[in-house]
Amino acid sequence: MSFVTRRAAKPLCLPALLAIALFCSAAFAADTPAPAASAPAAPGPASIVDDFHRLLQNHQLTELRTTYNSSYGASLLFQPEQLEFYVALFHGKDFWRVIRTDSYDDAQNVYHTFVAQTEELAKVDIDALRLQANKQYTDRMVSMNQQRLQNLERDAEYQRQQTQLVAAQQQQAAQQSSSLTADLRASNSELDAVRERIHELEAQQSNPTLTLPKQEAPAPAPVPSAPAVPAATAQTASTQ
Repeated sequence: MSFVTRRAAKPLCLPALLAIALFCSAAFAADTPAPAASAPAAPGPASIVDDFHRLLQNHQLTELRTTYNSSYGASLLFQPEQLEFYVALFHGKDFWRVIRTDSYDDAQNVYHTFVAQTEELAKVDIDALRLQANKQYTDRMVSMNQQRLQNLERDAEYQRQQTQLVAAQQQQAAQQSSSLTADLRASNSELDAVRERIHELEAQQSNPTLTLPKQEAPAPAPVPSAPAVPAATAQTASTQ
């Protein structure tokens, strides 16, 4: 739709221009075909894992074989209604891989392949479990031996103290024994002297002979000495 403007025509006022614009818009909308409504997208096929979970929840799968290696495992399951086999590789409670086939031989081969993979994957877990157990055992042995060492050191210290105490007691006993030995010798000597004196007295008392004490002779009277001669006189007499 087109519009022709005359040269001699007067300029249109604003209301007229608005009316023309509205008319053109309506005409353009009438001439343009309306877009067709988009149809909803068709749902895609379910994945094998989703189909496997659905069959498990509906109890439509029969377990034929399952192998566990540590936290890994492989299962071979059969769906009787569709004559299909499902082989699943799982870790813990999560299914890792699922393969579906209608051939029993293929399912067997896949199952054995998954089992071999679980053995390989489980080596790390088994080694970690074994090493952890060895570490815990070693730690217990260290703790037990440390306690035993402390007990032995305490016993050795007690024995050392007792040895020093016994040695001091032995030294004291040796000194006391030496002192007692000297005292015993002195006592024996005194006892021998007393016994000898007793024997003498007993022998004297048992002797019937009267023994008088000897009288001591009087001392001789002293001889009077000659008078001393003067030195000059004695010299004269000698000259004569």
